[in-house]
Amino acid sequence: MDRTNPIGFFDSGIGGLTVVRAVTQLLPNENIIYFGDTARVPYGSKSNDTVIDYSLQAANFLLRKNIKLLVVACNTASSVALKDLKRFLTIPVIGMIEPGSRLALQESKNGKVGVIGTNATINNKAYSHQLKKLSPKIQVYEKACPLFVPLAEEGWIENKATELIAKEYLTELKEKEIDSLVLGCTHYPILRDVIQKVIGKKVKLVDSGTPAAKIVEDYLNGRGLRNISNQLGKREFYVSDIPTKFREIAERFLGRKISHLHKVDLDELINE
Repeated sequence: MDRTNPIGFFDSGIGGLTVVRAVTQLLPNENIIYFGDTARVPYGSKSNDTVIDYSLQAANFLLRKNIKLLVVACNTASSVALKDLKRFLTIPVIGMIEPGSRLALQESKNGKVGVIGTNATINNKAYSHQLKKLSPKIQVYEKACPLFVPLAEEGWIENKATELIAKEYLTELKEKEIDSLVLGCTHYPILRDVIQKVIGKKVKLVDSGTPAAKIVEDYLNGRGLRNISNQLGKREFYVSDIPTKFREIAERFLGRKISHLHKVDLDELINE
C-alpha cells in the first residue's frame, strides 16, 4: 500500500462530510475520496439487509479507487453493516459507534448519556450496547430523530420549523437530565446549533467524527501509511445523484471550493 493512496469515506448523503472535515483538519495532506449515496438517502429508514447491500456497493466502488482505509462515515451503516464490511474487505474499516461511545463516556459526569439517531441506529441499539459494554453502570436514553436527516439534506440549518421539530424530539431527553448527547448520525452535526439551543448549554454534544479522525491518524502513523507530502491533499466527491444543496453545504463545511464532484451511475454501482 502506498502512502499517497486515498482514504475512502461513504455515507447515505451529505452527513459524512462532517467526518471528512474532522479528518482533513487533523490530516490535511491526505487524499480523500468521498461517496454520498444521495439517490437513496436516508439509510436510516431502510431494512438492515438493504443497508448492508448499499454499504457493500459503496465499499466496492471505493475499493476500485485504490483506497488504503475505509471510513464508514454513517452511523446507520456502522450499526448495521460494519461486521460484514470487515469480513469482506481486505483493508481496515473504521466505523462511528465505538469512537462516539468512548467520547460520550469521557464527557459524562453524571452517568446519564443521551443518544439520538436514525430509526435503524436506535432500533438496533448500537450505541446503548456499546456504551453498556464499556461501562455497565451507565444510563442510556435513546431517541430516534428521523426528520433531522432530510432537514440537514435540505440545508434547513437556521429554520423555525427545524427548531420546533428539535423541541418535539429532545424534550424527553432533556427531562432525563442527561449531561452528554451523542449525535448518532453524521448528518446531525450540520444541525448542531439548533440541537444545542434546544437541549441546553450544559449538555455536551458528542460528534463521533472527531474521535474517529484520531483513530484514522493513529492507524496511519502505526502502519507507516500517513501521507508525508507537503501539499494539501486532493479531494474527490462522488454522489449517486446531485441534489442542489450538496455543493453548497459541502463547501460550507469543508471551507473550500469543490472542483471534483462526479455523479455515479446507480445501475453501474448496483451491478458491479
